[in-house]
Formats: sequence, C-alpha cells, structure tokens
Amino acid sequence: MVPGGRRRGPAALAAAAIALMQISFVVFPISAQESNSSRVVPAEGYCSMYGICGQRSDGKVLNCANATKAVKPDTLFSSRVQSLCPTITGNVCCTVDQFDTLHQQVQQAVPFLVGCPACLRNFLNLFCEMSCSPNQSLFINVTSVKQINSTATVDGIDYYVTTNYGEELYNSCKDVKFGTLNTRAMDFLGGGAKTYKEWLAFLGRQAKPNEPGSPYLIAYRSDPSDSSGVKPLNSTIYSCGDPSLGCSCGDCPSSSVCTGSLLPQLNTETSCSVKMGSLKAKCLDFSLVVVYLALLCAFLLWGLLYRTRGRTAFPLKTKPLRNTDDKSHSNKNGKSPHNSVQVSEAASSTVKPAHPSIVQTYMSIFFRKHGIFVARYPLLVLCVSLLIPLLLCIGLLRFKVETRPEKLWVSPGSRAADEKNYFDSHLAPFYRIEQLVLATSAFGGSAAPSIVNDNNMKLLFQIQKKVDDLRANYSGSTVALADICLKPLSTDCATQSVLQYFQLDPKKYDDSGIDHAKFCFQHYTSEETCLSTFQSPIDPGTILGGFPGNNFTEVETSGQENGKAVAWERAFISLVKEEILPMVLAQNLTLSFSSESSIQDELNRESTADAITIVISYIVMFAYISFTLGDRPSRWLSLFVSSKVLLGLSGVVLVMLSVLGSMGFFSAIGVKSTLIIMEVIPFLVLAVGVDNMCILVHAVKRQPDQSNLEERISNALVEVGPSITLASFAEVLAFAVSAINPMPATRVFSMFAALAVFMDFLLQVTAFVALIVFDFRRAQDGRIDCVPCARIMSSPATGDGGDGQRLHLLARYMRDIHGPILSYRAVKFVVIAVFVGLTFASIALSPRLQPGLEQKIVLPRNSYLQDYFDDLAKYMKVGPPLYFVVKNFNYSFASVHTNQICSINQCNSNSLLNEIARQSLSPETSYIAKPAASWLDDFLIWMSPEAFGCCRKFVNGSYCPPDDQPPCCQLDQDSGTCSASGTCNNCTTCFLHSELDNGRPSTTQFKDKLPWFLDALPSSDCSKGGKGAYSTSLDLSGYEGGIIQASAFRTYHTPLNKQTDYVNSMRAARDFSSKISEDLQMEIFPYSVFYIFFEQYLGVWKTAIMNICVCLGTVFIVCFIFTSSLWASAIILIVLAMIVLDLMGVMAMLGIQLNAISVVNLVMSIGIAVEFCVHITHAFMIGNGDRETRARQALSTMGASVFSGITLTKLVGVIILRFAKSEVFVVYYFQMYLALVLIGFLHGLIFLPVVLSLCGPPSKSAKPIEQSQPTSASTEQT
Repeated sequence: MVPGGRRRGPAALAAAAIALMQISFVVFPISAQESNSSRVVPAEGYCSMYGICGQRSDGKVLNCANATKAVKPDTLFSSRVQSLCPTITGNVCCTVDQFDTLHQQVQQAVPFLVGCPACLRNFLNLFCEMSCSPNQSLFINVTSVKQINSTATVDGIDYYVTTNYGEELYNSCKDVKFGTLNTRAMDFLGGGAKTYKEWLAFLGRQAKPNEPGSPYLIAYRSDPSDSSGVKPLNSTIYSCGDPSLGCSCGDCPSSSVCTGSLLPQLNTETSCSVKMGSLKAKCLDFSLVVVYLALLCAFLLWGLLYRTRGRTAFPLKTKPLRNTDDKSHSNKNGKSPHNSVQVSEAASSTVKPAHPSIVQTYMSIFFRKHGIFVARYPLLVLCVSLLIPLLLCIGLLRFKVETRPEKLWVSPGSRAADEKNYFDSHLAPFYRIEQLVLATSAFGGSAAPSIVNDNNMKLLFQIQKKVDDLRANYSGSTVALADICLKPLSTDCATQSVLQYFQLDPKKYDDSGIDHAKFCFQHYTSEETCLSTFQSPIDPGTILGGFPGNNFTEVETSGQENGKAVAWERAFISLVKEEILPMVLAQNLTLSFSSESSIQDELNRESTADAITIVISYIVMFAYISFTLGDRPSRWLSLFVSSKVLLGLSGVVLVMLSVLGSMGFFSAIGVKSTLIIMEVIPFLVLAVGVDNMCILVHAVKRQPDQSNLEERISNALVEVGPSITLASFAEVLAFAVSAINPMPATRVFSMFAALAVFMDFLLQVTAFVALIVFDFRRAQDGRIDCVPCARIMSSPATGDGGDGQRLHLLARYMRDIHGPILSYRAVKFVVIAVFVGLTFASIALSPRLQPGLEQKIVLPRNSYLQDYFDDLAKYMKVGPPLYFVVKNFNYSFASVHTNQICSINQCNSNSLLNEIARQSLSPETSYIAKPAASWLDDFLIWMSPEAFGCCRKFVNGSYCPPDDQPPCCQLDQDSGTCSASGTCNNCTTCFLHSELDNGRPSTTQFKDKLPWFLDALPSSDCSKGGKGAYSTSLDLSGYEGGIIQASAFRTYHTPLNKQTDYVNSMRAARDFSSKISEDLQMEIFPYSVFYIFFEQYLGVWKTAIMNICVCLGTVFIVCFIFTSSLWASAIILIVLAMIVLDLMGVMAMLGIQLNAISVVNLVMSIGIAVEFCVHITHAFMIGNGDRETRARQALSTMGASVFSGITLTKLVGVIILRFAKSEVFVVYYFQMYLALVLIGFLHGLIFLPVVLSLCGPPSKSAKPIEQSQPTSASTEQT
C-alpha cells in the first residue's frame, strides 16, 4: 500500500525534467528576438525590433531596438518562414538568424503539444507573430532598452493581444496532456496556469542570468489607449475541437465529439430511503421496523387469544413429576420435596410423546454398552484412545507456519494473483520503497512551522550521508544502498528528497542556500539546476506535505537480490532507531519511517508479543475448569477429596492433545499452519471440550448414590451421550463443509478445526470417561485429589455420595429461580419481543459492516509503523500507481488497435487513454487521479515529422540522437554543457509526411523504430525519448510478428486513506476495465501493487455468507438426522442464525471490519453456539410432561452445565485478552469473543427455553430403552 511510481516512474520524470527546463527556454529566447530602439508609431508594414545586436552574459541573444520597415525575404527564406509560420506572408520583421533561433527553440515545445495540432498551431503563431510579423509595430511596443556595445538592445516590451485571443489560446491548450509525467502540458509550458493571464505572465517574465526564461520582460496587455494607434493581436485561433486540426478527446474534452464517454458511468452506490417529515430512513430499516411491529402485534394477539381460551377451559389437576433432580433430593421416605415440579394432567395429555428416532435409539444402546465397557476397563480405554493422537503428533516434526500474505488471503487461481504474475513476468516486478518522514510539531495551539529552514536542511544532509554510508552484511558480502537501489538511467539512485534540488551535494546548498529550494518549488519543471541527480524533476507535492516523506528511496530487487535488499533494510531500520531518531528529536521534529520488509518483520514480532497474555488466559480457564468440576462438600476437610483439579487438568490436556493431533496430521501431509489456527482453534476446542466435560461430570453426579459406578457411568452416557454426539458431529461437519471456501486462511482453519473437534469428541467419550472412572474410584476411596496415594479417613459421605450429591448452586438457581421466572407469560412476551427486535436491529446494522483490515490494528501498539501510518494518512496527496495492461496489442497497419488505445489526434474518441482521461475528471467515483502516461502516444509523437528534433537518422540510415546529445554535441565534463559538434548536421527526420498514412506508421515502420524510441534518451531537444520512462512498459518478446504481448499505461489512484478506499478503488478500476474491454473488444486489466491483498475484500461478503449458510445448513441436516424432528432442527437453526446475526450487529456497532479473521470468528461462533442450543433442546425432547415442564427440566439438568462449561469458562479467559499488547487481539478476540459468549448465553439459556416452552417439539422419551434394563430403574432420563 505504499504510494509511489514504478520502475519507469522516475525515468519518466527524467524525460519531462529535461524537456521542462528547455520549454521555458523555448519561449523566452524567442521573445529576445524583437528589437526597438525608440518609440515607434504603430503602422502596418513596420517593425518594432529587427535583427540581433548582442547577447547577455549567459549567452542569451538580444534583439535590436530597431524601428524599421518590414523586409521582403528571398524565396528560400520565405518558404522556410511559411513552413513554420503559415500565417505570415510577404514581408517579415526577422532576419535569418532570428528565424533560425526561433526554429531551434520551438522544436523543444513541439513534443509537448504535437498531440493536439490546434494547440500547437496557436502556440507557434503566438511567437511567429511576435518574431516575424510584418505588422509587428501594431501590437509590439518596446518599453525598455539597454545599451550593449553602444547599441540599443531590447530590455522590455509590451505585447498587445485581445482578451478573446488570450482566452481562446489558453482554452485550446489547457487540457493537453503530457503523458510521460501523468500531467498536463500546461504544468510545463505555463507553470500550472489556471487562466490565460497567468499563462502569458509565466511566458513573459524576465529570467535572471543562467536561469531559463526570456532575456527581457514581455508584458502581455489587452487594453491599449485609444490614441496610441495600437491594434492588439487578434489573429485566427483554432479551437481544439476543430475537425481540420483534430485534437484527441483526452487533449480536448470540450470537443463536440467528446461531449460524453461512450462507456456507461461507473456505478455509484445510491441507497433507497424513505422520508417521513424531517426523518429519513433507509428502505431496509423502514421495512424491518414495519415487519417487526407486525410480528409483535401478531404475537401479542396470539398470546391474548391463547390466554382467553385457557380461561374457558375446564379446571386442571396437577400431579407431581419426578425427574432426576427430584430423585436426588428425595427424603428417605420417598416423599418429594415441597418444590417438586407440578405437571398439568390435561396439558400432558394433549402432548403425546413421540418415539425416539432410530438413530437416537441405537445411540442410547451403544452408549449404555460403551459406558459399561469403559467403567470395567478404564485403563485399556485410556491407553488405546491416547495412542492415535500421540501418533499424529509425530507429524509436528514437519510443522510450519505460513506467514506470507499472498498465501493466506489470496485464493489459488485468483484473478489478482494471475494478473500480478502476468505483470511481473511480462513487464517488471514492483520495486521496494524505504521511507523517512520528517515533520514539525505545533506548539501552544499555533500552526506547525515550515519544515524548510536552514537547520532542517543541514539535518537532512547529515541523514542522507548516514544512509549512503550504511553497509549491511549479507552472506559474507557487504551491501550498500548503491548496490540495490533503482537507477532509472543506470547512474544515480532514485532518491526522492528535497535535497535533490541541490543534487544531494551539500556544497551546492552552501553556495545557493535555502532560497534555491524555494525557487525550485515554483520552477522545478523548468529550471535545470532543480533537476535531481537522476535527471528528473522533483515535484514538491511529493516530498513536502504530499507524498509521505521528505526522503524516500526506491530499491529494485529480484531473485537473489531480494535477500540483499532485506539485509540492507533491516540495517536501515536499526540505523534510524539508534542514530537518526535521536538526531531528529533533538531538533524538535518528529520522525516516522518504514522499509519494504517492515510490515512482515513487525507481524512476526506481533505473533510472539502476546504469547504471555494468551498463556495466562488459558491458565485462568484451566483453574476455573478444575474448580467448577469439583463438589461443594459440607466439611472443609472433604474438599481435598471432592475437588477435581486433576480431572480438570487431565481434560484440558486431552483438549490440547486433540489440537496438537490435528496440527500434526495436517503438518504430516504438508499443510502449513497459520497464526489464526494457533490463536483461535485452542479457544474453540477448549470451549467445546470443557462444555462436554462439565456435562459428563454433572451427568454422572446426578445418578443415584445407590447405583454402582458401572451403572452411573452407563446411565450418564445414555442421558447426555446423544446430545454430545449431535453437537460434535454438527460442528465437525459444519467446519468440514466450510473448507470448500477458496480463501486459504479460512479453508485451512476449517480443516484444522473439523479434525480437532472430532478428535476432541472421541477423546471425551473414551479417555475422559475413563478418567472420570478413575476419579470417582479415588473419591470413593477417600484419596486426596492431585495426591491419590494419600487418603483421608472419614465417613462415606465424604466422597461423591451423600451430601455430595446435592445440586450445585447453578443447578439450584436454574431450577428454582431462572426457570420459574421464564415461565411467566409477561416475561415470555418481553423475551420474545426483545430478542426478535435485537435480531431485526442486527439485520439493519449488518450492511454497515465495512470490509478490510486496518494495518495499524494487526501491528503491535508500540510498533514504529503506527506513527508511519498516521503520517501516511495525514500527508499523502498521491495515491498508489495504477496500470492498465493491454494484452496482445496488434500494432499492424491493418489493425485498429492503435487508434483504439492512443489519445493524440486521429485517435478514436472512445479510445482507452481518452476514457482514462475522462474518468480522471471524476476522481470521487473512478478513483483515478490523472490521465495515463502513454508510451504509444509518445512514440507516435516521437516518430512524427513535426517533432523534427526526435526521430532522426544519419545518411546511412542509423539512429541520429537530438542535437543536444553526444555525438551531436561535445560534452564539457567540467561545466556539464554540450556544445554543437557538427556531426549531426546531415541528420534528417525518420519519415516525411508522405511516408506516413494519416500520421500513422506502417507495420514495418512501427516495428523498426520502436526499439529506437525505447533506447532514446529524453533531452531538451526531444523530451519524448522512451529510455527509462518506458523501458519496462511493454514486452517486446516476439513483437516482430505484429503483436505486443503486454503493454502498460500508468496513472495513479487518488489518495487512499481508508481500507474502504482501497476496496472501492479496486472495484472501480475493474469495472472500468471490463466495460472498456467489452467496448473495444480488447483484453485489458488494471493492476496495482495492493490489489492482490485487497481482492479478498471484494468477495468477503460472499465468502462470509457462504460459510455461514453452509455451516447452518450442515447443522440443520445433522440435527434432523439425529433427532428425526424437523421441528426441533428448525428451532436450533433459527436460534443459531439469530446468534450469528446479533454478533454481526455488534461488530457493526463496534466498528469491527469484515475480513478473514472476523469470518473465521463467525464460523467459529456457530460451533460454540451449537453447544448452547443442542444440549438444551435435546434435554427438552427427552423430558416428560408438557412444554413448560420439560423446558424447566432442561434448564435444571443442562443449563447449569452449559453455563458453567462455556459461559463462565470463556468469560474468565476472554477478559484476560483485554490486556493484550496487540490491537488485533483486543478487537477480534476480546471484543468478538466476549460478544459471542454473552449473546450465546442469552439465546441459549433465556430465549431458547422460552421458545421451547411456547412451541417446542413433542417429547421423545427413551423410556422403552431404560425399562429394558431392570437393574437400572433409577436411570429414568429427564
């Protein structure tokens, strides 16, 4: 996500930089060709200045202030003048030398404007009229002269043009693009002028010695006095939309043929809303409110009718119902306690118990036999059951953790991954960026002072020297920045810094001072001394309060070079922390910094930062588990026997063994683990495992004391085994089916979770049951917990018999308080209304969930990258680079692809580049900031005969460079100037107009000259050279056949500060590409470096909904198979869906984003929610009596186990996560887990019992099975 150019970016800047300085040079020496020695009376056929009379100290020629009559040129000179200035005929006011200077200088402007012939024609006419017009004195007035060698030379003039002329001139050129730098030509030729007056003022300013610009002042005026006789220039101005000089739609969007894009406008989200007076609500919210109120009224009406019918019914008689709890509290006379549950005879007669399902019948038979076997042979069962997970743990020898983001979040065969591979293999991989961001701080409420001052500049030079001198060690070799940095022109590193205005040379700074930097802020595009060391203009917007950094360096790496870069980057971060940061803080500045490897290094550090917190969380849960499994003896001494610390710890070991066995199995087959698995699955399996442990132990305790241990174990398994099996299989299959998810992180999680939960289930019903047998034998023998070799001599009641069998506090609360409260009709109505209302509210809130994962959240709170991302959002004014890649571009003459792509004259109005330019005009929806840089446009202009300084050839047909490049000039190593050598005097343009067809090259011409263009250095005489700028913009492999396999056109996204900005920008770019591809019948795709990581968020809603629906559907099917009750399965499904919806509503309220972590948590929430629902529903179905009675029975028997096994266990563990150092644990684990536990508890133990008491399924008592065991009459199920 770091913003910046690509490899070609700096080189493209280099091309523009050189050209830019010269463009200013182009304009102003031309002005120096007019002369005037005295006040001239305006008259037709007279000049104001004529001839060249001298030059300034910097070599710029000065025109003579010479009022003379226009001169008739010879035939040759006249034809030359008309070839450049077709509006000038007859006499002229310029000499051959003046015209040659004019011709030489305007050739530098041609490459900028030739793509729009109308603008170029108008621009040339402006200076042709000023230099050679025979009526020069009518609109040129010399206002100041300077004596040089006793000759009056021009030092200032007034140039009169009409307001209409100035406005039309500006309008014809204001939108012309300079694609190499993704900007407008006006930024170079007019200093970014916004009006014609600003443009003309820029063109007319007088340059200081050795600075680009006019040698004398040109004041453009439009208001001559009536008596002066001046007639402002008002010659013909060609509109950029003139068909005869057709400009492209990208250069002239106001043209009549460019009034609108042929593509449909990108979709903008418009939400339906309902307005009621001053209130405005979304249609969804309004609809949910209406439906909720309707359901509430229907439920209230049903309740009233039901109550009325109940009053008119015959009186009911009640009889006591004995359940498991009542039996355990019977007195010795067999009388029920006073608070025995009363059951309505009439009600019970209307609810006919259904027979148990075949599956449940066979499960009951199996668990009875299995319980007896385990009770008889616990050691054998324990050893055999532990053997399999221990063997699977051997696979941990191949355990590996996958940390590469592209392997975690990018689906195999994803579009982004394929496009990235295509881009990297055909063009060039993205480079690495190292950044330093220095900023001033505000004090006392005042604005922060400017960063640009003498002290800070000197500090930057010190920092730059330390970075340049930094050396890192890689495999025994020394690595410096110069060894790995990007060098666009193969010489100097592409370091973007304000120091580049001094070419990183402190001596130049000492000579020119801070004022030179401020000068370059305004003239960075036109001043040669402002160029960087790699010959590129440095836009102050990218280094000062724009692109987040006063210093950043681009590093180009590939293959083995990547290791060198990483080694240097880590040394760079250490240098910044240890040396540079103290230097910056001493100057009362702030510093943030980053390297390409910083995020990965900090994520690795984050994975271990909260290890202690997680361990403490699990230890607290272990302690609570051991506490809750134990009894509450009446005697303090009996606590040592009745406690079950060893049993609890043994159960936890079984849970962890199932997790390790799952990880070992998948490691053995080569599946890598993830940090999410190590952080989430133990929590999930512990929740399921502890719940089962509590249910099993409490079920055994509920059995009568008179029964032997075999009967108690077998009866307990018959009672709770089916519900444990149902819940576990529902969870296992739900996770297994959700493994079809294409996202690797969630798929691998589902696979690991499914096997871990399955193994935990097997260990619970085998090894843990065996451990229960051992523990109860220990208690019966009076042996101390954790020290079984020691025994306490006491009465038999000390163990698990007698008073030890009284109900726990939670069970008594569920039976005596919780259940009776929920039985009130008013309470039921409130519960239904509140829970359904919360679900509807959650449905309304869920669409507000935003996809994404803020980078700051996943990093440690004390990471140095936290400040870096803050500065990134605060200062960034340039978005990430965006490339539109065209596959299989057919450049042959017979193909129409060229005109379908380009954006200069004669290109299609709906061409790719024209459409990109249009989209950049509405960046709020397209997220495209600028027109695209186009190698094709620049190549066609470079080849054009009008750009006579670009594509040239020697007499022998070989490439001839521009006149300001060797060998056409001789380079002076001392001064850096290049003087003409005469070597290229005989060079001619590559083509004549007659050799091109409507300005387009033939297939052979295109093929032959493209390598010349890509190897041509940009310079002042030809800024369109492609070397550096476009060296990696196209793949020339096999291009000789007329097909270019890949070519890229670079633009930029708008600044992207939020995760939703990244997601929406990617979606907008893809929508645009698909529409333009369909329209042009070409294969075009967008590419940006962050796409591969954000593609997951385009479909994260689909992924989440698919996973949730698959899990819910699987749970429903499993419940139906096990219970044979569509009724009960539907109730479980509805409650589970409500839990998930409520959790999503809480996520929206807390601002938790939807991403892989939250999707995993939502899937996990279904697994834990099953535990809240299935056991209560199963206990309800096998109970006896009416719905109200069975609901209270279920709460009494299972409610306490579920509450203590899941709710309280998870609460004590989750609260510890609040103190984690990483924000990701606080947000995605503490907040989401806490919400899940509370929501699950409220639905499972409040809403579900109320629903069951109102409309629960009929009883499926398993009495026939129990009665077949005459010796176990006391095991009647509840």
